[in-house]
Amino acid sequence: MKDQKQNRARALGVLGKIPFNGMLGIEISRLHDDGVTLRCKVRQELLNSHGALHGGVAASLADVAVGVAIHRHSAGTRPISTVELKVNYFRPVKEGTLFARARLLRIGSTLCVGRVDLTDSEAKAVGTAIVTYMFLDARGAHRERRPAGGSSEGC
Repeated sequence: MKDQKQNRARALGVLGKIPFNGMLGIEISRLHDDGVTLRCKVRQELLNSHGALHGGVAASLADVAVGVAIHRHSAGTRPISTVELKVNYFRPVKEGTLFARARLLRIGSTLCVGRVDLTDSEAKAVGTAIVTYMFLDARGAHRERRPAGGSSEGC
């Protein structure tokens, strides 16, 4: 029980570090052994011109879900950044809550790929996403650039 509370607190800490997550109203719905489920309540200010949840909200929720899952997997010890995100939308969400269930498919030394199932309040599939993150501490992930003919030391 104590570990579950600590895991939830760590995951909440990850969400809270990025103000954009709070602006969207992203919350943790459930922690899983192989990932996480996040949720976002549909609100007027998140709707597009057709009265449905804006696709960017769903994409952001999927992105954050995989990021939180990676953070949990690595115990927060590795810096990460999104390098690719693909979302397929099946149907609009006009009310209720959008859920994003993330699972990590492949965890390599440089890249990590996650899959996200997007569902509505009635557990109907509304989309799916594949998100790729890069481990920023991986060898070769951030090479120092040297000025032409100069040294690698700072100015």
